[in-house]
Amino acid sequence: MSAPASTATSRRVALDALVRIEHGAYANLALPALLARSGLSRRDRAFATELVYGTTRMRRACDWLLDPYVRRALDDDVRAALRLGTYQLALAGTSPHAAVAATVDAAPQRARGLVNAVLRKVASALPPEWPDDATELSYPDWVVERLVSDLGAEAGLAALAEMNRPAPAPERDDGYVQDEASQWVAALVEVGAGDRVGDLCAAPGGKTTAMAGSSGRPSLVVAGDVHETRARIVATNAARLGLPNVGVIVADGRRAPVRDAAFDRLLVDAPCSGLGALRRRPDARWRVGPRDVERLALLQRQLLEGALGCLRCGGTLVYSVCTMTASETVRIDEWLAERHPELVTLDQPDGPWARHGRGALLLPQAAGTDGMYVLRLCRRSGSHR
Repeated sequence: MSAPASTATSRRVALDALVRIEHGAYANLALPALLARSGLSRRDRAFATELVYGTTRMRRACDWLLDPYVRRALDDDVRAALRLGTYQLALAGTSPHAAVAATVDAAPQRARGLVNAVLRKVASALPPEWPDDATELSYPDWVVERLVSDLGAEAGLAALAEMNRPAPAPERDDGYVQDEASQWVAALVEVGAGDRVGDLCAAPGGKTTAMAGSSGRPSLVVAGDVHETRARIVATNAARLGLPNVGVIVADGRRAPVRDAAFDRLLVDAPCSGLGALRRRPDARWRVGPRDVERLALLQRQLLEGALGCLRCGGTLVYSVCTMTASETVRIDEWLAERHPELVTLDQPDGPWARHGRGALLLPQAAGTDGMYVLRLCRRSGSHR
């Protein structure tokens, strides 16, 4: 007996999204567009989202489970259907009958016999005996090796496991949806009434708008992004929230077009490998590579150099990244300490944050948030670059 039409339709939408992601689309862009024209109920849209995000996260684990029963090369849509069914069978707790029948209904007509046969074999072989942590947790080897090396085995594996859980969608008082870790970083800038604040890597504008609308109510928050389309997103969000004290510029933060010592407070929420935010970016683990970490660490240094030219003596600099690699956290801190001794450390946040170099690290498992690093520094009054 086939699954109800609504759930079969949810799976067809999910399958379409998975194929698009396999061809290079971003999950957070491809899926909403498909859902918007799907006609699905709110419940079925949520089900389709869980299927797409879960299957995308657990792609490696799914392939390991199904590959022993596949004897030929598979078209992308057929493999996507097999991954979708395997995810439901092995990892989502769906009953075997529903997982197999409804996935077969959603699969391409030409491959339904194959999909049915392979999924039944997968179901009969559960539970699995996983060969290693990377396969069970469904990450590239290098991600597991890097976080275990940088954080220790217990903390690193726990962080990876936590990021396989669905991400919540916390809503601020103003209605903006933003992870709590990002909200905490914005608060740590500690903007005050009348402050001139710079947010040099601002898009999509969550931290910008949090600072602009804070109780301190700064006189101006200048939000910059190097991409015009992303800068427009910041401007749109600020306008929607009624924040006239946000000014948006299209600018490279390494060479921001503002005068020297323009800001009292600066946030450099730098582009990073994103290895602390993988639960809400399910396809990112398959896009980033080990070379990206070092490339981004260089960019982070360049952005910090550019930022310091905009910061007044006595001003506050906050550096943050949603990652946990040593290259992008404590080694950036060590570089700053050596290159810019005029920067002195301010108090760092405590629990659930943990001291990490002169800054603080928030592991995903500590509070059910994104993984985040923050470093708060003050430029000594009277210092010179």
